Amino acid sequence: MKNLYLIISVFFISITTFGQRGPIRERLQEKKEQIKALKVAFITTELNLTSDEAARFWPIFNAFEDKQKEIKKQKIRAFIDRTEDNSLDKLSEKDAAALLTQMESAEEELYQLKKKFVANLKGVIPSVKILKLKRAEEEFNKKLLQQYRDKRDNRR
Repeated sequence: MKNLYLIISVFFISITTFGQRGPIRERLQEKKEQIKALKVAFITTELNLTSDEAARFWPIFNAFEDKQKEIKKQKIRAFIDRTEDNSLDKLSEKDAAALLTQMESAEEELYQLKKKFVANLKGVIPSVKILKLKRAEEEFNKKLLQQYRDKRDNRR
């Protein structure tokens, strides 16, 4: 009889847990969208983009960010997943060299993507604003990280 209660309890806990994944993902997606909106507003303000500049800038910026996320997700994440669990000591020299080559390739692809991004921006906004973009992104990330730390510290 106890086993039956245990099985039923596990069943209901599983249903509840799986049922909550949807709302958690939705909240996570909402947070990502909020952060993106804040970033757009911050960058627009920091760069003081004209409406013409903004209309030409944002499609290039968004395409760059999407491609950058794709590269990081596919290539760099695969490297991290393979090296996370102390398996580095178990890798053969051949496998380690292949993994290192993959990592270098992903980093090179990101570098080339950034070069192309800057080249594309040069025809859209002045070089000074491209430099301001770099600074604005760093400032935004610092502020976001600080808010996260403050929120985490307030929970303790």
